[in-house]
Amino acid sequence: MKLTLKVWRQKDANSAGKMETYPADNISPDMSFLEMLDVVNESLIHKNIEPIHFDHDCREGICGMCSLYINGQPHGPKRAITTCQLHMRSFKDGDTITIEPWRAAAFPVIKDLAVDRSAFDRIQQAGGYISVNTGAAQDANNILIPKVIADEAFNSATCIGCGACVAACKNASAMLFVSAKITQLGLLPQGQPERYRRAQSMVAQMDEEGFGNCTNTGACEAECPKEISLTNISRMNNDFLSAKLFREEEIAHSGE
Repeated sequence: MKLTLKVWRQKDANSAGKMETYPADNISPDMSFLEMLDVVNESLIHKNIEPIHFDHDCREGICGMCSLYINGQPHGPKRAITTCQLHMRSFKDGDTITIEPWRAAAFPVIKDLAVDRSAFDRIQQAGGYISVNTGAAQDANNILIPKVIADEAFNSATCIGCGACVAACKNASAMLFVSAKITQLGLLPQGQPERYRRAQSMVAQMDEEGFGNCTNTGACEAECPKEISLTNISRMNNDFLSAKLFREEEIAHSGE
């Protein structure tokens, strides 16, 4: 396959970026998208051109690092996969492929296609923990958690924090990510003590990081490689509202 790549090149967050065009020759349809970029970078190095910077790690669809905006879609044209799971057989010989970084104020560009997603880390640190002393591991059959609840918590925990939801949203909202992290703990018995405080703290941190608001267009769910459900956002909103109501009750009872 012979392809033409239009790639966003940017020195850092404070520099202006622009699209550069590169040929991609002798590309096998069986290559992953990242393997194709590796081949292109080898050719750039041989021409004394700085290689294209992009994030990657496991290349198994687990870590969420390979976050690229491909032809106007997070992770490319296929559903429920990450960029590293996208293969070149999804494109045609002679195609032009446009590759950009995530576009969000809360995800500043580090270089080229790599962005700083540490805002997600700070959101999780704001409330994504439990303080219950669980002690030694016990037999799973003795933990009384209904299967439907366990399944919901597990489904939410599959979020890999790639940021595709933010990239897909017209408002760069992080509510799908935040709600998934709140849900995975809030549904389980161990997560109940901080449940409402967790929702307040993580939402507050999300706002502080500069993410936009949700308008329920559903683009986040459609582009999520792990198919995280919008139901999580509803659950997060309920917990956030409950936290405010409980706080008002506490103030009323304390006579403040």
